[in-house]
This record gives sequence, structure tokens and C-alpha cells, in this order.
Amino acid sequence: MYKHLLIATDGSELADKGVAHGLTLAKGLGASITFVTVSEQFPIFAWGGAMAGYAAGDELAAYQEEARKYAKEVLDKSKASADAAGVSAEVVHVEDKRPAEAILELSQALGCDLIVMASHGRRGLGKLLLGSQTAEVLSYTEVPVLVVR
Repeated sequence: MYKHLLIATDGSELADKGVAHGLTLAKGLGASITFVTVSEQFPIFAWGGAMAGYAAGDELAAYQEEARKYAKEVLDKSKASADAAGVSAEVVHVEDKRPAEAILELSQALGCDLIVMASHGRRGLGKLLLGSQTAEVLSYTEVPVLVVR
């Protein structure tokens, strides 16, 4: 039924549950996987003061370097789990995008037929204040989504 799964992860404990569920499903179906992690844009509100242009450049470079390093750790861990399970997997790090936007674009570009992602299941004010990338993906995707809690 499903041949290519897109598994979104941010490296959190909750996202690891999504990775585990996706791996189990992919192994059972003989499907391939693409793991994706997304680094959001550098927060512009952090720029301020008389030397903002100079300081922001240094901060931006440090932010990007740390984001790349963290993404590599997250994706290497996911790929190692797939290798151990005998599941074919690729990894993708998307930079400077909102996670939902990147997940939606990548799922279409790669022709994925299932998106697997975790959700905290926040409701009410918590969801309003913190947003929900999973809810946004669910709202705009044409691809089935497996949500893991």
C-alpha cells in the first residue's frame, strides 16, 4: 500500500516515537523512508541595538552552524535505526523554512505516499500560542498522515 514514507523528526523524545512507528510500518510493508528535519529561519527579532548588522551576522553564522550540526546528529541517529532494522532510508535537512511548509513541499517533491510525524496533542491556548506544525500539515496535505503521540 505505502511504498515511500516521509518521517519528520526534530530529535525530541516524542519525535523518536514517530521514527520508531514509521520504521516498524516501513519494515512490515517493505517501504523506503526519507527522514527529514527542518531548521527554521534565524529569528529576526533577536537583532537589535546599534551594532545589529555586525552582531547579527555573527549570530546568524553561529545559528546556522549549530542547526546543521544538530540536524546531522538527528538524521544520523534516524539513519542508523533504519539500517539496523534493514529499511532503506535517505535523509534530508531543510534549512530556513517552517517545518510544516518544508514537510509538505518535500512530500510532494519526492512522491511520498505517507507522512509520519509526532504531535504533542496540545489544545486550546497551548495550541494557539505554540502553534502546531502537525495540524498545519494535516490541514494542507493531500498525502495521508500518521500522527504519533
